[in-house]
Amino acid sequence: MDIERIHTPVMLDRTVELLAPALDRPGAVLVDATLGMGGHTRAFLERFPGLTVIGLDRDTDALAIARERLAPFGDRARFVHTVYDGIARAIRSEGYSEVQGVLFDLGVSSLQLDRAERGFAYSKDAPLDMRMDSTRGRTAADVIAEASEDELRRIFQDYGEEKLSARYARAIVRARAERPITRSAELVSIITDATPVAVQRQGHPAKRVFQALRIEVNEELSVLERAMPAALDSIAVGGRILVLAYQSLEDRIVKRSLQSASTSSAPPGLPMELPEHRPQFKVLVRGAELASEAEQEANPRAKPVRLRAAERVRRPS
Repeated sequence: MDIERIHTPVMLDRTVELLAPALDRPGAVLVDATLGMGGHTRAFLERFPGLTVIGLDRDTDALAIARERLAPFGDRARFVHTVYDGIARAIRSEGYSEVQGVLFDLGVSSLQLDRAERGFAYSKDAPLDMRMDSTRGRTAADVIAEASEDELRRIFQDYGEEKLSARYARAIVRARAERPITRSAELVSIITDATPVAVQRQGHPAKRVFQALRIEVNEELSVLERAMPAALDSIAVGGRILVLAYQSLEDRIVKRSLQSASTSSAPPGLPMELPEHRPQFKVLVRGAELASEAEQEANPRAKPVRLRAAERVRRPS
């Protein structure tokens, strides 16, 4: 496998630039909460010789590749097999109570997309799996087989923002009554047949359904809802958090978490803000930053990214 070809870290230079003030010090610790194949982590370890990185991932294939790629850095690279809502426990397991940086690079990884047998890509026929951790949990085929028509409609609507969710749910229930739907090509065919021709011209009709199934299978939004406060709580004063999100549902959760952490808790009408009400974080970028046009052209997976970042300015007394 040519890792350098299939894995180009998104917004790498900007990510390093924003986290550098927190990490450029002896003994600094960064949690790469979505380690993947270690592209971001390798850049940080090369740039900051005093840095230790705790890399988290639920994907055992990705962890194996990252261990090999990051072996030259010795024990400065640590590895924990966990979903990223286990960040606090992972930090404690490595002997730390707080860290100087946290990085989330959300969504599906290059490895998962490019290995057809994982079933994430609607453009490649494969078993309908979609589990980021292939050692446990329900597969996409299980969801398709077991969910009611109403449940399928909700999944497609809530997680894929799919306008034709009811039509697709109905078509799937009809098709599975005749035979099990176990492969991605079968599901794509059902969705395509249920899609008006005019809508098909607007993009691949299965895109949002596959996104919704992946989110459902991996519980991505509920995991992120738990992970954000845990990550913020783990950051030391002067430490920073940076999140790369690739779809609006994730970005809303990140935006809400950072806004809450960077807003005064003073009751309305208070004549002056007491120290205990001051925000614990300050936001580092205005809104959500996008990848440059040049990067989007060179790396298509950078097109939907939204970057947000914040710095801890105080801890509650």
